[in-house]
Amino acid sequence: MSLKAIKIPTFEFVAKQLYALIFSGILIAISIGSLSIQGLKLGIDFTGGTLVEAGFDKTANVEQIRSKLAQDGFVGSDVQYFGSTKEVLIRLKPQEISSAELSTRVISLLGDGADIRRVEFVGPKIGDELTEDGGLAMLYALIGILIYVAFRFEYRFALGSISALIHDVLITLGFFSVFQFEFDLTVLAAILAVIGYSLNDTIVVFDRIRENFLLTRKTDSKVIVNDALNQTLSRTLMTSITTLLVLIALFFLGGQIINSFALALIIGVFIGTYSSIFVASAMVLAMGIKKEDMLPSEKEKQEIDTRP
Repeated sequence: MSLKAIKIPTFEFVAKQLYALIFSGILIAISIGSLSIQGLKLGIDFTGGTLVEAGFDKTANVEQIRSKLAQDGFVGSDVQYFGSTKEVLIRLKPQEISSAELSTRVISLLGDGADIRRVEFVGPKIGDELTEDGGLAMLYALIGILIYVAFRFEYRFALGSISALIHDVLITLGFFSVFQFEFDLTVLAAILAVIGYSLNDTIVVFDRIRENFLLTRKTDSKVIVNDALNQTLSRTLMTSITTLLVLIALFFLGGQIINSFALALIIGVFIGTYSSIFVASAMVLAMGIKKEDMLPSEKEKQEIDTRP
């Protein structure tokens, strides 16, 4: 089916990009401010310590458990319900005692009615290494994407895609910082997945922009970009909606263990879809992309003519 047979929407995305950039600027400012002032609520994966999951025969009293832990020297312990009021998740700061002794003390404090489901120990050195490796993973991903897009398209597209990805990562991190949701390895994995998802959406839009530059007789870059955004809108929305349906199901039905992972992806998909439409294309236009930049060079023309 040809594009002419499909009813293409005619939204004025480019005309609204200034408002979108102001909105993005406000979100980024809030995110940077929150990250600078209160930072992220790092999970045990990064800070080190002990994680204990326990089940009870009846509703657990988290305040009483927290009080018992504090009296026994475990000051600053985080105790919360985990899935139901009969299940509790306890996070303890690193202690200068053996893991076996710590586990024994916690089990005795919880009493005979407690069923210990899981005990995990993470040393502070391992936590520091995970923090460093996680940051490097995001940095390497962005550098690799910059090189890939620059070779596939044009350097303005590469800078536009990186701007959109940094925008998505900052706002997702800011969301976790503002609301102090726990940031652990599953959330880091989700952010890396968001980078890939957002890039895929952006590449689809850029591919249509380049195609329109080469095929259309129009010379106004804003009109060409706006046409490309409208032509890819249905694909962008359908991909995002179907992905969100799965993630929402995971968030509500997948259990406490993957809640943070699903939440990070939900936020990332929302922001990634928004940035693919408004941020990436706006950055490309701001850098002065025009039809001449998309035309192949004389050498490339000769190579194309000599192909069988």
